[in-house]
Amino acid sequence: MTPRGKKHLLKPLVFLIAAIALEGCISPTADSVTGRYTAPIGGSPVISNETPYSAALRCMAGYTAQRPIRIAVGQIADYTGKSESDNSGRKITQGAALMAMSALSKAGVQLVERFDTSVAEMELKYANNRLIGADQNGGPDYRQIIAGSIPGSDYYLVGGITELNFNIRSEGASADGGETATNGIKGSTGGNMYVMNVGLDLRMVDTKTLQVVDVISYQKQIIGRQVSVGVFDFLGANFFDASVGESALEPIQLAVRSVIERAVLEMTARLYHTGGACTAATDPLAGPDDRHTPAPSGNPAYTPVTARNEDNSHDVTPRQDPYRYYGSSDPVGSPGLRGSE
Repeated sequence: MTPRGKKHLLKPLVFLIAAIALEGCISPTADSVTGRYTAPIGGSPVISNETPYSAALRCMAGYTAQRPIRIAVGQIADYTGKSESDNSGRKITQGAALMAMSALSKAGVQLVERFDTSVAEMELKYANNRLIGADQNGGPDYRQIIAGSIPGSDYYLVGGITELNFNIRSEGASADGGETATNGIKGSTGGNMYVMNVGLDLRMVDTKTLQVVDVISYQKQIIGRQVSVGVFDFLGANFFDASVGESALEPIQLAVRSVIERAVLEMTARLYHTGGACTAATDPLAGPDDRHTPAPSGNPAYTPVTARNEDNSHDVTPRQDPYRYYGSSDPVGSPGLRGSE
């Protein structure tokens, strides 16, 4: 067969192989067993949603169990006003209040629901109209409304995400080089790094007196990077242009969760007089002079009091320690958290 004939035979063969390959991925009719057109990719398991402060929060549960304090979480809104350029949504999570609830739960704090009471209010309305059946036998055939059955909160947590600053600083470098001949090999390489940050302001309020007993403000920087390498060359009658690259951005919403967990830790530690008892003793980034106190053994009885009655209520030095309560990454042993390094 002539080279021209081989060339014309090769093209339809390539298209046929590609069609067969795609046929194995997607079917125009649903599978009779699974009921699907195709099998989805990916097999990552569901894991615990951790931050570097989750271990210290769980340590705090040994102190909060001594004398429970009921805390409610109010609105922790996004006050940055930043949204996507294509109007697809907000850049910052709108679920900061839910993150705070999870953080308080990790610390063993008793929570009372005040964030979404729509179902409870509807149940109360139905019960008041005697539309809900009795919970047990031996009494009326409708649910009774008992005064004082709903426990109140001692404190409530409110605040907001107040900062989102893009590109605080960026650095980049690129280089091109190669042979001077027209068909000589040429290459290029480049890299960029940029930093942004997110900030949070929270306050703890006494429910009975509306006195603000604690205020805290934290921010966390977020880093991103891009690296690329490319090669261009002529080989005989053909040319090749190949490039590879990699980019990574520390998860923004995980940074918000980390800031919230650190703030909840500091407020809980102040309420329960724990000081630095739950500070990470084996911080991989800590130096020999860092202030890290191992958690004490047993369950010492710390008496919870309001932050304003504490002797160290205005001592902000421990709270300014950047690695206070900071622990390692994911509990499954991966080197980074959500892909960050």
